Amino acid sequence: MHDVFVSRLTHEAQGVLGIELRAADGGALPTFTAGAHVDVHLPGGLCRQYSLTNGPAQADRYCLGVGLAPDSRGGSREVHERLRAGDRLQVSAPRPLFGLALEAPEHVFVAGGIGITPILSMIEACQATGQHWRLLYCVRSRARAAYLWRLAAHYPRVQVHVDEEQEALADVAGFLQSIPHMAHVYCCGPAPLMDAVGREAASAGLPPHAVHFERFAADGAAADAAADRAFRVTLRRQGASYLVPAGRSILETLEENGIALPCACREGLCRTCETPLLAGRADHRDFVLTEQERAANTSIIPCVSRALDDELVLDL
Repeated sequence: MHDVFVSRLTHEAQGVLGIELRAADGGALPTFTAGAHVDVHLPGGLCRQYSLTNGPAQADRYCLGVGLAPDSRGGSREVHERLRAGDRLQVSAPRPLFGLALEAPEHVFVAGGIGITPILSMIEACQATGQHWRLLYCVRSRARAAYLWRLAAHYPRVQVHVDEEQEALADVAGFLQSIPHMAHVYCCGPAPLMDAVGREAASAGLPPHAVHFERFAADGAAADAAADRAFRVTLRRQGASYLVPAGRSILETLEENGIALPCACREGLCRTCETPLLAGRADHRDFVLTEQERAANTSIIPCVSRALDDELVLDL
């Protein structure tokens, strides 16, 4: 963990607060790659993940953009209502779960609302290295369109779709049909937008490995806990075994037995609790492991994933 303080707060749009963090000791912060996020430990005890919006070349600060969620579980509301310049916080080292495919000849970004935050960092990286890029930025209203001032300098490469100003939804199909061969697509935003990008990217002939998503929430139909079955989880190094009942996660079961794993989101979004899997087939329900990682079956995200067999053996 790294001690930081809030060096500046800015109003970026209606319901969007910009936060600049600097090291408490005045030194440099750990380096990061474009699209990375950090775990922020708030004064009230909550831990939330926020994407870095500044470019990787800026090692003296971390910049975040936090949207006030209407159904906030406390994190964004605490940030908007209680955080003040000068407050001390702790942050994790940046985690690169969403990043640029450096081999791509062009990077095509689609952002929805507060999903612009990791995209901004990726655009900064493209600008610094001279890589080609373009952006479709979808917002409900201009009042809620955060960071337009930063995008204004790149106007020819940026297409802004404002829902309340146009009768139709954003033309995701048209935007993606025009991209060049071998380009990579990156999307962050609400689930309907990401679903549309996934469909249209496939229709445009893009291979799955060339389409990247960053999720801020575990959108979609929740698993039916009543349909789950119990299974055992064995900790190889500790020599202990526990029953994971239906409706309880592996993470919760371990915590109830005095075994604490590092965790942050508890929704399969951040990879903080990823654990090596030694035996047994996992029922992967996370949003972060790749298809190749799932097929390899060598790790599991215990906050959400379960078992297809009667027992899982973890390297714990």
